[in-house]
Amino acid sequence: MDQSVLYFGMALTALAGATILSLVGLRAFAGWLDFKRAELDRGRDGGAPTMVARIDIADMKERLRKLEAIAAGVDI
Repeated sequence: MDQSVLYFGMALTALAGATILSLVGLRAFAGWLDFKRAELDRGRDGGAPTMVARIDIADMKERLRKLEAIAAGVDI
């Protein structure tokens, strides 16, 4: 009977540990989601463009320049 109490205590301890780890993970995930939402909102509000956005804009400008040259009949 003494061992069953020991096993029961170990099971409760393991369950408590798993619960704590799950709650910490859930809290961290919620924080990460909040961070991503803030990041998206900052992008929509006209914040500083990211490096990827700058590269995309430069690429689009280059394509537009080439299309204008083609429309004008200029050989690139």
